[in-house]
Amino acid sequence: MNRFLSLGLVAAATVLAGCATPSDGSDQTTHYYANRPASRPVAGVRVNPAPPKAERGPVGVARIVYFDFDKSTIRPADRSVVEAHANYLRARRSESVVLEGHTDVRGGREYNLALGQRRSESVKKAMALLGVDTSQIEAVSWGTEKPASLEQTEAGYQLNRRVEFSYR
Repeated sequence: MNRFLSLGLVAAATVLAGCATPSDGSDQTTHYYANRPASRPVAGVRVNPAPPKAERGPVGVARIVYFDFDKSTIRPADRSVVEAHANYLRARRSESVVLEGHTDVRGGREYNLALGQRRSESVKKAMALLGVDTSQIEAVSWGTEKPASLEQTEAGYQLNRRVEFSYR
């Protein structure tokens, strides 16, 4: 019994002595880099990039219309964008679009949600007047939730007052 006790104490002392020396791992890293095998290219492996996602919607046409402060009427400069999207949808009855209304940060949360909805509904109404079936259009509001700009300047606010065309 005395022998087992002394063997146990010797083993514990050995373990503790080994643990007492801190190691930062630098000796293992040095050994690995000094003795690593030479790298060789793997033969026969080809990586092809994923094909680009086909863009839906009219080609070469903006996907955003902008609005003036506290307004939901489409500006004359953006009418051609709405017309191009309407022409696209009229020619493709199986396509659909989500009109996402956005606002700048000025105003309360509920007010901005309602303003974003009025903006998207304004674009939807214009597209319906241009002959698009309203079942192809969904109008939603994000309010201030997805800003295009975080700048607290008039230029930043202008980027946030918008409706985005999102084809599904």
